[in-house]
Amino acid sequence: MIIDLHCHTKYSYDSWLEPSDLIRRAKELNLDGVCITEHYSYDLSRPVADLDQGDGFLILRGLEISTSIGDLLVYGVKDDSWNIWSGNTYLDINEVIKRIHSQGAICVPAHPFRGWSSLGDAIFTINGFDALETHNGSNSFEKNEKAIRAASTLNLPSIGGSDCHTIEQIGRAATEFPDPIKTIEEMVGEIVKGNSHGKYLQ
Repeated sequence: MIIDLHCHTKYSYDSWLEPSDLIRRAKELNLDGVCITEHYSYDLSRPVADLDQGDGFLILRGLEISTSIGDLLVYGVKDDSWNIWSGNTYLDINEVIKRIHSQGAICVPAHPFRGWSSLGDAIFTINGFDALETHNGSNSFEKNEKAIRAASTLNLPSIGGSDCHTIEQIGRAATEFPDPIKTIEEMVGEIVKGNSHGKYLQ
């Protein structure tokens, strides 16, 4: 299965992408599903999840959290109860990781070597990451290559996503799962087991 694990729609503050356009374009590219990762809040993606496709196309939900040193993709939370702070940005990364793991969810550094909004070499010193986003469709090839090497060094699973904010960006990168996935819980389980591989699609 091929799923784009990093998608933003108009429910993120920095995107005007209509959810219906995201889904239509993903299907045109023969993706098996998308994961909506709106900024700051899991609840923001609820309207997208309600777009029942009825054809086996997966619409999964995660979120992208802004921490004190860079962005984290999170998969497996059920609501926004993870956020016990009064804000949404520059959250303490170690405390965020503890909160996410306490809910049975996983943490993945987003575009780790982009520069701005990325963790950079801190990924080598902070404990608790469950995978790395090695293929980010909005990153340069060189920065993704650095993430690929880091995942190998850290022996972490690889995932990929387009990081789309516009329709043209959809599906530039995604994650391949050798085994079928029907739920976010199954997806999290496959990533933890190392059964995921980031890849380029365009």
